[in-house]
Amino acid sequence: MQKTAKIDAAPLEKPHIVSLFCGAGGLDLGFKEDGYTIALAIDFEPAAIDTHKYNFSSTTSLVADLTKLGPKGVLKYVKESLDMGSRIGVIGGPPCQGFSRANISSQPDDPRNTLPKLYVEIIKELQKHYIVEFVIFENVLGMKDKKHSEKYVSLVQGLKNLKLDVTEKELCALDFGVPQKRNRIIVSALRSGQGYKQVIPEKQSGPTTVKQVIGDLPHPVFFERNLKSTDIPNHPNHWTMRPKSPKFDQIIGDSNKTRSFRKLKWDKASPTIAFGNREIHIHPEGKRRLSIYEAMLLQGFPKTFELKGNLSQQVQQISNAVPPPLAKSLAAAVTKSMHF
Repeated sequence: MQKTAKIDAAPLEKPHIVSLFCGAGGLDLGFKEDGYTIALAIDFEPAAIDTHKYNFSSTTSLVADLTKLGPKGVLKYVKESLDMGSRIGVIGGPPCQGFSRANISSQPDDPRNTLPKLYVEIIKELQKHYIVEFVIFENVLGMKDKKHSEKYVSLVQGLKNLKLDVTEKELCALDFGVPQKRNRIIVSALRSGQGYKQVIPEKQSGPTTVKQVIGDLPHPVFFERNLKSTDIPNHPNHWTMRPKSPKFDQIIGDSNKTRSFRKLKWDKASPTIAFGNREIHIHPEGKRRLSIYEAMLLQGFPKTFELKGNLSQQVQQISNAVPPPLAKSLAAAVTKSMHF
């Protein structure tokens, strides 16, 4: 009796990614490096989308206000990018300023605090036409503080109501090869009933000090009117504000001064690299702020990545970005959980 050859089933293709509040694409880059295709990315900021288009040339990157698009508007664009019935993953981190502990005037009724609810509503709409295999949500720790906790609890319960198995984590970028003490909430949710395991990112080794990453870089170019990226040597983002404040002359030794005038230390990891109003931290030499390029490298972005927009827009993009090495570890954990 003739034996028939055993034919192995073709492996499933990884779900395509729909990225909401994508920003410059730090989270997207981590998933791309783990082999996922970023099908659609949406953000409100035109400069962030210019950055995304430049670095993710095969992705449909759109400037759009998700609060105005609403769930059905997002669905329309997803339909234009992916066949209905496809398997997808939804990733994103809504703007966090309303939840940030650094924002001492933050209020529970900040309009930005409604975005997690919108996030859940978008996923619910997508589930009607697509197989949403997983969801990743990133935000600041302050979202779990007492005055905002109702929004956080509602987010987690909303995902569970969509028949997703939720894992909640607090991750620090320093544990994933990024020399930065940046702590964030990561909520991962996988489709129930599939035998998927919990999403547990594996810690990674890597640089742990500022000096290891930017210690050998030449001095950056100082911003001036009409300066073009092509006029900046070494890297188009290796520029920073000209140090005009008298506070630069007051920095002595390792003095960190105020939060908005904090000097990094060569032999330590950086705190969260940047925040609003062009407030990137002070270079360890104490004479200027970090360049955008230095901040990018301390975030774990590759040297080939390039931010678009003016200086303020680039600061905002790097401030909001998820460190790509952390994102890659998260993507790998999702892959492992789904048995790929």
